[in-house]
Amino acid sequence: MFLPILMINACSMRSEFPGYSKTRSGIHYHLKVIGEGQSKPIPGDYLTVDILYSTLDDSVFFSARRKFQLEPPSYKGSVEECLGMLATGDQVDFIIDTDRFFNNTLGISPPGFLEENPDFRISVNMLDIQTEESYLREKEAFLGWIENFGEYEKIKLQQFINEEQLYATADSSGLYFIPLNEKRGKKIKQGDTLEVHYEGRFLYGRFFDSTRKRNEVFQFIYGHEWQVLEGLEKAIGQMHDGEKALVILPSDLAFGEHGSSTGIIPPFTSLIFEIEILSVR
Repeated sequence: MFLPILMINACSMRSEFPGYSKTRSGIHYHLKVIGEGQSKPIPGDYLTVDILYSTLDDSVFFSARRKFQLEPPSYKGSVEECLGMLATGDQVDFIIDTDRFFNNTLGISPPGFLEENPDFRISVNMLDIQTEESYLREKEAFLGWIENFGEYEKIKLQQFINEEQLYATADSSGLYFIPLNEKRGKKIKQGDTLEVHYEGRFLYGRFFDSTRKRNEVFQFIYGHEWQVLEGLEKAIGQMHDGEKALVILPSDLAFGEHGSSTGIIPPFTSLIFEIEILSVR
């Protein structure tokens, strides 16, 4: 079960970062946990990972669980190459070049708080690796089982809108956006670093997440991949500094036909978020 890590070590050199090794392509890595997986992913596989971004002095600016399809490496030392080194269960810290990651991988400039940091840390826990064939087969079987759920969701959402007497109209994507105050500070644009409070709940009241209850402001870079749900990004793009809004997302703008990877959000589930923009930098 140690083969994947032995293969990494065989191609490793000493890193200038204490506690880290370095691959020949320039990736600095620190192995924290060796998993029991035997094989590593290839482009096209679907990965489920816990991923965390932090500065080298341990200031966290992004943390989430994500499922996505692995793309071919876009350059030597890319995050795709990092992910391709891991087997299921491996937990590894990588040190990544800031400019190359933001400019080459994400296509945006690094955020202001990283301007004086040439490198930052990406911590990855590889939870699952699934071949594209297996993923598509599972998806087909799942959709066959719940083929009527999508229509049922639309009916329940419309019933909720009517019962709550919400005088709002969905846009072309199905998003409902209801402003809660009249503040008009700085307009949000791509690349801005935002601090927000949000509370997420199901249509009939039960909360599933709240930064206020956790007393933990959420900070992220607007327009940065893997940061927020598609529907929240669309809604936040309409907002200004200091603004509050109520947002209702149909499932295809939230966790879709599969639900959340944690199992908290079921498939085909519409969600409500109350969002407050605390700062825009």
